[in-house]
Amino acid sequence: MVRIPAGAAQSRRAWLVTKYAEVRRALMDPRLSADESLPGAPVRIQVDPSQKPGSFLRMDDPEHARLRGLIATEFTARRVRRLRPTIQKLIDDLLDDLAGKPRPTDLQDVFSRKLPTLVIARLLGVPDEDSPYFVEKTRVTISQGDPERSYAAYTEMSEYLGVLAERKRHAPRDDMMSRLAVDHLATGHITLDELVGIARLVLVAGHETTTNQIALNILSLLTDDALRAEVLADDGALIPQYVEEAMRYWSISQDAIVRQALEDMEMGGVVMKKGDAVVISIPAGNHDPSVFPHPDRIDLNRDSGKHLQWGNGPHYCQGAPLARLEMDLALRTLFRRFPTLRLAADDPDSVFRTGTVFHGVRHLPVTW
Repeated sequence: MVRIPAGAAQSRRAWLVTKYAEVRRALMDPRLSADESLPGAPVRIQVDPSQKPGSFLRMDDPEHARLRGLIATEFTARRVRRLRPTIQKLIDDLLDDLAGKPRPTDLQDVFSRKLPTLVIARLLGVPDEDSPYFVEKTRVTISQGDPERSYAAYTEMSEYLGVLAERKRHAPRDDMMSRLAVDHLATGHITLDELVGIARLVLVAGHETTTNQIALNILSLLTDDALRAEVLADDGALIPQYVEEAMRYWSISQDAIVRQALEDMEMGGVVMKKGDAVVISIPAGNHDPSVFPHPDRIDLNRDSGKHLQWGNGPHYCQGAPLARLEMDLALRTLFRRFPTLRLAADDPDSVFRTGTVFHGVRHLPVTW
């Protein structure tokens, strides 16, 4: 067992699910509830669930399915393909800006953080100029050091999105928030709090996870010359496979997935009691040597498609097609434009951040 630290909720012990098969099963098992509003539910992100409009990520069906279904068409393969020219133009513009920066420069600040933020902001209908605001509010919300400060940032973000939703209802445009406001809020199918919860989840998940995955994908290539040569050979033919394997390897969600047992149940030879807290470890599942031999090594020849970073079951990541496209185009274009790119840090371990539920980097100093 492990202990979930105190913060927005009291510290409590929890079962830790680590084996690949059990992690897959736990993610799909309806007896393990994601609903943070239940009495005694474990809380990992330090925002008190009793004081916020919830996200469907922290709900169970049927409410989860009802709200999730409202944006299902926003992330279809067809709609994501239509975004390709927009994403490519954003990448090109950001790399044009990078080329004029003094060296060394922080690639996280000027590229890997900005790209997903701008993409998801445009998808939602958030003005580009407001995207740095959401980067900062998200960073504070998912930090683990100060629950009161996390909640304040969360509240400020929610208030902004509520105002924006009302504005979209009266002056809609071709974006996700406008469609939610006109088709569902104005018709009474959802409340303003529910729309805000959807928008906030898409905004946070759409930039925070992709930002750090892009940076870590780049970091691996900057610290392993043989891997870099293999991935970039033949005009990047192996980039799609590398993206999946790097997601397995880095497993950035860490210990963010928590559940509560709704009844007595057995898993992995252990009996969990009703009300027990459960932490589902994506990193442990993705590094199970019985499924991924030598899991601490990036191996482009392994079957990485079964990794668990996107989740499994009803909470499988809807934004996976969009994130894949961003990561693929970012790697292809960056290393084509800057073939001599290299890390400008004596100690690669110095770039990582701590004290947050998603693994990533604080900065990524590079030169060329």
